[in-house]
Amino acid sequence: MLHPQATEISFKLNNGVSVPALGLGTASPADRFSETKEAVKAAIKAGYRHIDTAWCYGTEPYIGEALKELFQEGEIKRSDVFITTKVWPVYWDKVSKSLDESLERLGIDYVDMFLHHWPLCYAKVEDLVNGISDLARNPVDSMGNPVYDPKGDWLKTYMDMERIYLDPSDNRVRAIGVSNYPIEYLQKVLDTCKVKPVVNQIEMHPRLPQLELNKFCHDHDILLTAYSPLGSNGAPNIKLTLVQELAKKYSTSANDILISYHIRKGNLVIPRSLNPARIATNVGFVFLTKEDLEALDSVGKTDPYRYIDEDFAAVVPGFAGRDKVVG
Repeated sequence: MLHPQATEISFKLNNGVSVPALGLGTASPADRFSETKEAVKAAIKAGYRHIDTAWCYGTEPYIGEALKELFQEGEIKRSDVFITTKVWPVYWDKVSKSLDESLERLGIDYVDMFLHHWPLCYAKVEDLVNGISDLARNPVDSMGNPVYDPKGDWLKTYMDMERIYLDPSDNRVRAIGVSNYPIEYLQKVLDTCKVKPVVNQIEMHPRLPQLELNKFCHDHDILLTAYSPLGSNGAPNIKLTLVQELAKKYSTSANDILISYHIRKGNLVIPRSLNPARIATNVGFVFLTKEDLEALDSVGKTDPYRYIDEDFAAVVPGFAGRDKVVG
């Protein structure tokens, strides 16, 4: 039985917009930002039609360069590619400004999905980066502790995103959603706001299956987007015994098993890579069985681990740090 490539599978968001299930994540090490341009071009030429980025990644200008060349070469049109960006906590009260800056760097006039990156509110602290003054991505005090805005309200950020989305004269976003939201925060949005998030982007993989959050989101018609599906730096999840066994069983790669795991559960997945050859081969889709999926979920029940463990996340109730992680 033949199955489509992962790049050929799409899902419908709760507002009716179609989104490719597989996207390219573009959070890259600072010393490799410039490689993002060729990574995006390689992804598009391999069939990817979903690019995920954010202000805090620092890669938007390189994505913009790639898109400009791809458009000029006739490889794709703007309407062919689904682009996601996010508003970072330093812009918690400057949502429209953040969006405009991202659009300018990307060289486009709208994004398909605009996400609230973290439900936090940072203080605005100037920082010198390569001799240029900019807002500090993660402001800290003299002791290295995160500095938050005492007047901050994370819900205001989402409500400002909502206003942009609902304004019939504003065409800058096609859908809005969230990222790194525990259930408690999602419930607050559902109870308070007019627009339901279309997705919640979170770290998710067999060692962190997020089963309770997955159920809550799907019960409320919110898709999950899995970041770090391979396990972040070094892709440690491809070495998991069960993943290797399934790769052998289906005569495919461990990468395809880990990516198909999410798509088979009805979720989006955005592996990141700067290797054009690897990007081109991470497109196989495996029709994993219900038993396969349950077995992969069980890995996180017995051997849970969170790879992305930011210090600032500790202030978000319900967000389990590495030392408190549960599957």
